[in-house]
Order: sequence, then C-alpha cells, then structure tokens
Amino acid sequence: MAFAESWHVRSRSRECTATQRAFTDGETIVTALYPDPESSGYLRRDYCADGWKTTQESGEKPFSFWRTTFSAPMGNETENPVEKLSAEEILQRLVEEDEDHTENARFILAVMLERQKLLRETDSQPTPTGILRVYEHRKTGEVFIVKDPNIPLSQIESVQNEVFILLENNGRSPEHAVEEGEHIEHREQEEK
Repeated sequence: MAFAESWHVRSRSRECTATQRAFTDGETIVTALYPDPESSGYLRRDYCADGWKTTQESGEKPFSFWRTTFSAPMGNETENPVEKLSAEEILQRLVEEDEDHTENARFILAVMLERQKLLRETDSQPTPTGILRVYEHRKTGEVFIVKDPNIPLSQIESVQNEVFILLENNGRSPEHAVEEGEHIEHREQEEK
C-alpha cells in the first residue's frame, strides 16, 4: 500500500459523532483524526465535550486531536467556474490530486494560508518519511494534512516561483491552464 503524503479530510460535522447532538454556534468541540482502515488516509470525527469524554474512556487512540470552536455554516454560495481560484482552493485541489511534483507547493501554500490566519496548525506528527503537519481551516473546519518537505534554503526561490505560477494559472502549470481554458471555451460553444 502506497503511503500518501497529503490528505484532504472532510469538513467538520454539524453534530457529535458519539451523541448525534447538533453543535451550537460558538460551542467548543474536539476534532480527532483516526487512521482509515479502508484507505491510506484518515477519518475525521467531531465530538461535543461529553462525547469526547466517552470516546476517551473507550480507549480508541486518535492519530491527532485538538479543541476548536464550531462555526455554523453560512448560506449556500454559488461558484463561478471561470473565476480565479484562491490560494486555499488551489491547496485543496493539489492535496486532493496528491501528485508528487506539487509537494513543495502544497507546503508553501499551507504555510502562506497559516500566515494569513486562514489555516492554523493543530498538530505535527513525525513519520518514517518526514513530518506531517495537520492544518485546520479556521472558518470551515476543513482539515489538511501536508508533509513538510524540509525545503533546502537554496531551493526556496524556485519553489516560490512555482507557487506564484500556480496562483496566476488557477493551480495549474501554464500548459495545463491553456488546455483547460480551451476545454471550457469549446464547451461554451457547444452549449450555444
């Protein structure tokens, strides 16, 4: 089984995993990540205080856990697929695609979003292949697990340029961005 280096874990639940009680806006909850026996990824479970206490007593040990504040979801927002993607949308897509050549860019985007106060690092876990950093989106509760590639100082400038190109081209290399643009244009012409 291949060991992936980044994961996108679903957004926070609206109710406690243990008690099925709905969370209230502003409530302190516990988020825990457990190894997923059906994949090489992780399962997210969110708990109210009582549910977390019961879970701890059961003896099941999470990979990582932390306390956070539940924020009720906002209204449904429609997305325009032609709009420019944000850094967090690009990170989300790169983590989901999990391609080796984007490992450095994923880490730099995560750090950049952490500095912008959109993500917060909740944990780091050493593994045989390096350090895995666990980030939580402050508003949505989405969890991203990103490998710290330990980028040498001599490569920082080239990685920054790579991230800049990704941000300018909706998370794609320029060649791929042109192909996607042609595909969208072709689809729009077919719809007319």
